[in-house]
Amino acid sequence: MQEVILNLLPVTEEEKGEFAAIAPRAEHIYTSGSAVTAEELARATVIFGWPRPERLAQAKSLRWFQTMWAGTDEYAGHIPAGAKFTSSSGSNQVSVAEHILASLLAVCRRLPVYRDSQRLHQWKDRGRMKCVRGSTVLVVGAGHIGSTFAAMCQGLGAHTLGLKRTVHGPVEGFDQVFPMERLDDLLPQADIVVLVVPHSPQTAGLMNEDRLRRMKEGAILISSGRGSVLDQEALARVMGEGRLWGAALDVTTPEPLPQDSPLWDIPDLLITPHVAGGMRLEITRRTCVEMAQDNLKRYLAGEPLENLVEG
Repeated sequence: MQEVILNLLPVTEEEKGEFAAIAPRAEHIYTSGSAVTAEELARATVIFGWPRPERLAQAKSLRWFQTMWAGTDEYAGHIPAGAKFTSSSGSNQVSVAEHILASLLAVCRRLPVYRDSQRLHQWKDRGRMKCVRGSTVLVVGAGHIGSTFAAMCQGLGAHTLGLKRTVHGPVEGFDQVFPMERLDDLLPQADIVVLVVPHSPQTAGLMNEDRLRRMKEGAILISSGRGSVLDQEALARVMGEGRLWGAALDVTTPEPLPQDSPLWDIPDLLITPHVAGGMRLEITRRTCVEMAQDNLKRYLAGEPLENLVEG
C-alpha cells in the first residue's frame, strides 16, 4: 500500500524536496492544519504537524502521527486505534530555555517595575536587584528544556538542581539530579525555582500554596511548562504578602488569562502569553522538520520511532 504523507509543517520548497528524497514512492500532500480537507485526512497514512485533535477521527487510514509540538496532552483519546503517535519533544528547547533565562534576568533586575515607571514617565531608582551568579537554581522538570536552561545558568555561575520522574544518572546542565519526590525538601534551598513539566495527573496542582510557602523568602518563581502545574490564586496571595522577590509566567490556566485575574496587577510579576516556544525562531522550525525527516526514515525502514508517546 502506498504511503500518503500529509505534511502540515511549515516547510520550504527545498525541504519538500528533502521529504520526497526520503520517501520517493510516497504521495506527499502539503497544506496547513486550518486548510486540510476531510478527504486528505481520510487518505493519509502518515501525518506531520498540528491538526485539531477532534479532526483525527477522520484519519481512517492513519498509521503514524507526529505532532509538531513537544506537548501531547491535547491529543489524549483522539489518536485512532492502532496508529503510532510521536512528539517533537526537544525541538523548542533552545527557544523556551532562552525565554526562561530572559524572564529570569528581567525579574532579577526588576525590569517589569522599571517598564511601569517608564509608562508613568518616572525616573526612579527601585533599589536592590538580584544576581544569578552564586544562586541555587531548582528546575522542576529536568528534560530537554530544563537541561538546556540549567546549562545556561551554570554558565552564569549558578548551582543547578534538577528534578525528574526517574533518575538514571547525571543529566547535562545539572550539578545534581533528584527524583520528583524530593521537591518539598529542595524548595527551601532554592533561590530560583523553574517549572517546566508537562500537564499530567501527577503535575496538575503540583505547585500548591503549601509548596509556594516552602520556597525561600525572597526567591523567584518561573513557570514555562503548563499552567495547570501552579495554583495561581495561591501565587497571588503569597506575592501579595511580599514573600517572593518576583515571578514570571509564560503559561496560565486558563489561556488567555482572564482580565480580572489579580496576577495582572502584581508589580514584580512578568506575564507573557505562552510565547516561549512555538515556531517563532527559525532554529525551532528547522529542528522540528529534521525530527520529522529522521523519524520518517526510521518508519520506512521499520525501525523504532523516536519520541514515541505511549498509551
